[in-house]
Amino acid sequence: MRSSQRARGGPDFGPQRALIAASFVSRVGNGLFNTAAALYFTLVVHLPATQVGVGLTIAGLCGLAAGIPAGNLADRYGPRPVWLTALAVQTVAMATFVLIDSWLAFTLVATLDRLAGTAAGAAGGAIVSRIGGERPAAFRARLRTYVNLGVVLGTLGAAFAVQIDTRPAYTALILANAASFAFAALIGLLRIPAYRPLPRPPGHGRLAVLADRPYVAFVALYSAMGLQYQTVSLLLPIWLSAHTDAPRWTVAAVYAINSGVCALLQSRLGSRVETPRQGGRAFRIAGLLFLLSCPLMALTADVPAWVAPAIAAAAVCVHSVGEVWESSGGYALAFGLAPDHAQGQYQGLFGIGFDAGQALAPVVLTGLVLGLGHAGWLLLGVFFATVGAAGPPVAAWAERTRPARTPAQERPDESPPLETTTDGVPEHR
Repeated sequence: MRSSQRARGGPDFGPQRALIAASFVSRVGNGLFNTAAALYFTLVVHLPATQVGVGLTIAGLCGLAAGIPAGNLADRYGPRPVWLTALAVQTVAMATFVLIDSWLAFTLVATLDRLAGTAAGAAGGAIVSRIGGERPAAFRARLRTYVNLGVVLGTLGAAFAVQIDTRPAYTALILANAASFAFAALIGLLRIPAYRPLPRPPGHGRLAVLADRPYVAFVALYSAMGLQYQTVSLLLPIWLSAHTDAPRWTVAAVYAINSGVCALLQSRLGSRVETPRQGGRAFRIAGLLFLLSCPLMALTADVPAWVAPAIAAAAVCVHSVGEVWESSGGYALAFGLAPDHAQGQYQGLFGIGFDAGQALAPVVLTGLVLGLGHAGWLLLGVFFATVGAAGPPVAAWAERTRPARTPAQERPDESPPLETTTDGVPEHR
């Protein structure tokens, strides 16, 4: 017999494990697809690289439109139905990629995929908020650790298909990614509770998050700080290839070190960042670490070829520790500042801000930083440190504007989720 003695509102580790499993599976699929996507569309579908870039840009910009509407649906009807629907649409869209033969078809399918991906992010954020239990920061840190591991495993698996370099090999990667979305949805359907929507206070509108100036300011900060992700994945590889004599394997080593450090430290450091105030301080720490790592990356152009890999490795280690602090601070603020009844809407805006920053990152990093050379790297580090320094005051401002919570408003769910047993696991006969 299942125990029903869990303290009301305490953490339910069954749904936590289920969400970790679903996220891990889908990110393995993402790693498989993202590694080889550009090669598939250019070498197999025979689309010019410029057309692929334009199509992905259009899809990314259109996808932003789904964030807040999907979040509102998650708040109104519960996050699980919206999340499962978005995963189903992603399954279909991804599988459809194997049938496209023109730029228009590619752009339409990519746009559908991005719309569903944005919706899944908003609804998934609301699920994370509900499942987090008494220590949400620790859970989010564990979740991100497994997400990183999933991407690494998917990337390693894709290397075999890239080496084979045939249409069937690339098709297998795409269908595997589609299957990963379907499998994640199945896990969610069977093991993640269908949480009831929380009651909204009077006057809370569908665009209330846009009137929350401290939260909008935080999203802007996080969007700007998000340039750091592509500093390692885009800017540094180009710099190593074009401005240094480092061996080509250095680029692969950079990816491996970044993923490894994040996976090793995410739970250890991320679990320490639970409150918005701690999140603001984590932002400041991250900015200072990026201020150190960026000049180190630039230094690889000024040392002998046999020293450059060591300098790059040291720089990426420092940068990766900053990434852990940055992501932990971002999650603490994104979830901690959002009202419980509107987590979907707020996570929708959070996702929009991040995606917009990532869309602009290639232009900023390759156009400005590479164009200025060493000075560009130094300015980038100063930029990150400045953004990080704004974290504590923004967090303090936001906390001052949050309404005081009464005991009746504390978030542990006052009633069990729909269609669940007493331990929060969906019951299926």
